[in-house]
Amino acid sequence: MQFRDIIGQKEIKDQLVHTVVENRVSHAQLFLGPEGSGTLALALAYAQFINCEDKLPTDSCGQCASCRKYAKLIHPDLHFSYPFFAKHKEETATDYMESWREVFLKQPYLSLEQWKEQLDADNKQANINIAEAHAILKKLSLKSFEAEYKVLIMWLPEYLEKEGNALLKLIEEPPEKTLFLLVAENQDRILNTIISRTQLVKIHKLKNTEVSQYLQQQLQVAPAEAEQIAFMADGNLALASTLLADSTNNYQQLLVDWLRLIVTDNGTALIKIVEEEFSKMGREALKSFLRYGINIFRQILLIQHGLPQLVLAPEKELNFVHKFAENYATEKIQETINCLEETHYSVTRNAHAKILILDLSLQLVLMYKYQTFPKGTQYI
Repeated sequence: MQFRDIIGQKEIKDQLVHTVVENRVSHAQLFLGPEGSGTLALALAYAQFINCEDKLPTDSCGQCASCRKYAKLIHPDLHFSYPFFAKHKEETATDYMESWREVFLKQPYLSLEQWKEQLDADNKQANINIAEAHAILKKLSLKSFEAEYKVLIMWLPEYLEKEGNALLKLIEEPPEKTLFLLVAENQDRILNTIISRTQLVKIHKLKNTEVSQYLQQQLQVAPAEAEQIAFMADGNLALASTLLADSTNNYQQLLVDWLRLIVTDNGTALIKIVEEEFSKMGREALKSFLRYGINIFRQILLIQHGLPQLVLAPEKELNFVHKFAENYATEKIQETINCLEETHYSVTRNAHAKILILDLSLQLVLMYKYQTFPKGTQYI
């Protein structure tokens, strides 16, 4: 992985390069950024640059023996740790390394959901267990085989619970030329004792335009479709790849048709659209539709609060956004977002999708027909 392969994040790339050029590489760093922003890819590109045998001014060479091994994730001084779904308490990340290489090389902007799908984990609980912590201690106690630095990249240390205390002394006082790169999405879920021992590298989500350009230039996606996917993904390239795999639905037209039936209180037609459209969707497609609706209503809120410069909706959605903003109160828009988010959460928890959408539809009918409705009321 080279810096040039990573979308956007120019300031972070420059910052990382300078730490190497100026010999200011901190032995423990926390790459913190939202899902799909490139945190994992950046950590790997950074490690490859550090150990490159023929560095370019702003990137690794990509040609030396070290870079070629890094590209295949087979360098003997490169180690990975990540959440997994242990069948036995003795298992470690190494037992899943073949699957890890396969999914990461295919999708460097990996999400935990995609990793779970790779392992057929269903609803199993992911974690980084004590056996993995002990394995890390053993690996990093050894001398480097080839490279100047031994590198451990730990993806999602949020899933390292009290077991993480076993690593504290190693993180604080590692062997010479040992580099810890922790790649996280939620700082609040990381042990404070680990955070205090790392240098923070803050990474921001990608811009919608960057995601759209990537889809068009690298994956040959049509501009209109790329814009809609980028809008729904909201800077999350992992999500954009999932949406692209299920991009046959016209979410904009379906949302307009559905909302028209809601605000006109057309119950019979609502039941029909749930039966004929929503019930045929797979779970991922339904989640995508709900995310799209949430994003659209957030754009409406921006209009209502006098912030049109922050609106990122694609051009064909703008007319709908402005009309809805003019006709409905901010309180109803916010409550609609809450309802959509609650339904999305329930879908991710494998609740019955058809019943959820019908319940959501009836809640919104009552909200738009009347001033308010009792929160938490279930109508199915």
